[in-house]
Amino acid sequence: MNTDIKINMSKIITIHTDGASRGNPGHASAAFVVIDEKNKTIFEYSKYLGIKTNNEAEYAAALLAHNWLQTNINELTGDEIQFKFDSELITRQLNGQYKIKSPSLLPIAKKILEIKKELSIPISYQHVRREHNALADKLANKAIDKEIK
Repeated sequence: MNTDIKINMSKIITIHTDGASRGNPGHASAAFVVIDEKNKTIFEYSKYLGIKTNNEAEYAAALLAHNWLQTNINELTGDEIQFKFDSELITRQLNGQYKIKSPSLLPIAKKILEIKKELSIPISYQHVRREHNALADKLANKAIDKEIK
């Protein structure tokens, strides 16, 4: 019997982010939801951004979540962080698969990656279908609705 087998029981904190833009550019917002290893929502946030493109809103959401993570990392019980985006573009850009050509997005991406590097916990970026990002999407749209009423 092999007793050297180790099972990876890491605790994963999941952060769903979403940016919304009604028009491109248009009224925009950003939101994120933090879910603990027991699948319980521990924090959610949304913010109206003004007039932005959809990609600017997506990046704003990611940056807001990274800033929150940087401030609250010591309060979390996870061993790793998984960001989930419904934007394939932001996922591939932050994973280094695509270059970031937009002058408005490049400084935001650099800041996100600086924060990632500073934190002493593994962070990954994954693309999910929109229906698997429903709460962040709902929060982002509520922020726009609240502002433009």
